[in-house]
Amino acid sequence: MKEKYLINARLIDPKNNMDEFGGLIVDSKGQIKAAGKKVANGNLPSGAEKIDLKKQVLIPGIVDMRVFVGEPGYEYKENFRTLSDAALSGGVTSVVSMPNTSPVIDNVSMVDFLKRRGRDKSKINIFPAATLTKNAEGKQMTEFGLLKRKGIIAFTDGTKTIQDPEVMSRIMNLASQSQTLIMQHAEDNILSKNGLINEGEISTRLGLKGIPFLAEKIIVERDLSFLEEYYCRYHISQISSAKTISVIKKAKKDGKIFTAGVSINNLSLNENDIGDFKTFLKLSPPLRTENDRLALVESVNDGTVDVIVSDHKPQDEESKRLTFAQAATGATGVETLLPLCLELFHNKSVKLKKLIASITSNPAKILGINKGSFDKGSDADLCVFDINKAWVVDKNKLKSKSKNTPVENRKLQGQVLKTFVKGELSYERV
Repeated sequence: MKEKYLINARLIDPKNNMDEFGGLIVDSKGQIKAAGKKVANGNLPSGAEKIDLKKQVLIPGIVDMRVFVGEPGYEYKENFRTLSDAALSGGVTSVVSMPNTSPVIDNVSMVDFLKRRGRDKSKINIFPAATLTKNAEGKQMTEFGLLKRKGIIAFTDGTKTIQDPEVMSRIMNLASQSQTLIMQHAEDNILSKNGLINEGEISTRLGLKGIPFLAEKIIVERDLSFLEEYYCRYHISQISSAKTISVIKKAKKDGKIFTAGVSINNLSLNENDIGDFKTFLKLSPPLRTENDRLALVESVNDGTVDVIVSDHKPQDEESKRLTFAQAATGATGVETLLPLCLELFHNKSVKLKKLIASITSNPAKILGINKGSFDKGSDADLCVFDINKAWVVDKNKLKSKSKNTPVENRKLQGQVLKTFVKGELSYERV
């Protein structure tokens, strides 16, 4: 591969506190050689490949910490190839794949299969997560040490929560000894049993069983209490309520070290968007009130929440074209993650550098991977986007195998133009 010079770009790299016009050099190994205002058009070698980005924004490739892929077991919803295509069109170059497959990712042979399929079928970086417990049943812990040595980056039961406090305390104790990253989906099963949407006026009007904010808050409070005794790398996957934010703020103020994420769906939508039983908006955690949404947005702005995820969970049309109670939970999102983040910038809700950090350097730091920055010697995983480009979401143009987007027909401002993985142009909008 020839050296590439990406010039005439606005470079934003929160890790290195960079927001300036300049360029970036990719060496023959696909790694970043230099980045910044010193890389200009006037000093390029004659034999180098030159790419003029025409003042568009250049950021590190997006790192999405919560993505579901259908392999194995649900290939009809999404496979590694279609996930890769969808991710690249959204500027996402690295994903943490959830272990809720069939069978689940809870043993070494399944990890080997996953890594092999990801390597053969995907152009993006797949960082697999394994289950916290055998078969994600919340009872018996998986072999953390063995699975970590095979390349597992984090442990989570995905859409399930460890309900038994004794099991969770043992998990956090073991994780504290092995520096294992634990990612918890916070929802109490008893309080949320048979729940479909946020508990409140909308659920009452629609006649749907509600999920109270307490179902989330109670699990977060419990786990943060354990964190006092067992210091481990603990991450709350997605929070959805203002009350939970209050708990997290207090815990961080008290000196507890942990991280928290939020789904872009909960930052961009609220329970009113469900309208008359729109099943594409049946999500977990559920969309909550506008006050909750505003509190979540502010928590990103003030640093209480560390990362924004797509919570990309493809569902085939047959799984969604049912009554609200019967419809599957989840939505696609990897393709619209960045544009929806930019919506928060354009409406002056969140500073641009804070948004970029929450989808690049912050998740990379939590995961302990050399991604999400323009550091010299790191892989040239890059995203180029037009910050002002207006477009409308059309599900038929999405590259994901499933088309269950919660933002169909939404007018957005900001669109990905090019995506590079290890210096190679892997996606270009035509």
